Amino acid sequence: MPSTQLRVAGFAGLDARTFHDLVRLRVDVFVVEQECAYPELDGRDVEPGTRHLWLARDGAVLAYLRILADPDGVARIGRVVVAPLARGAGHAGRLVVAALAEIGDRPCVLEAQSHLVDFYARHGFTVSGPEYVEDGIPHTPMRRDP
Repeated sequence: MPSTQLRVAGFAGLDARTFHDLVRLRVDVFVVEQECAYPELDGRDVEPGTRHLWLARDGAVLAYLRILADPDGVARIGRVVVAPLARGAGHAGRLVVAALAEIGDRPCVLEAQSHLVDFYARHGFTVSGPEYVEDGIPHTPMRRDP
């Protein structure tokens, strides 16, 4: 069985095909599957402090997330996504663990889809504000301090 490989890169370290495949997974799940019409290409992918983490097998992207460097020095995890055929194999958890290792001792925030609050709590995040609805989906702000 082919192994699943963890990849980490800044925007400058992504070739065109890889960036295409990462964005396509995000669009396929968030825009198409979850029916959220929003500006997926928000300009933050290309920022110097952004790190892209993904899992791939045989060149196919299985799961992805990005880490943003917010102006206040806090790391922000976002766009956590797993391909439909790869769900249930622990890929999101593996990526979150890798992201937290990348972030190190900096505080970290994320905007969790509310049904995933317990998942993120297992990784040390706590609810940091009231639930809100974005693009028709309930979200909950969460934070993890070192």
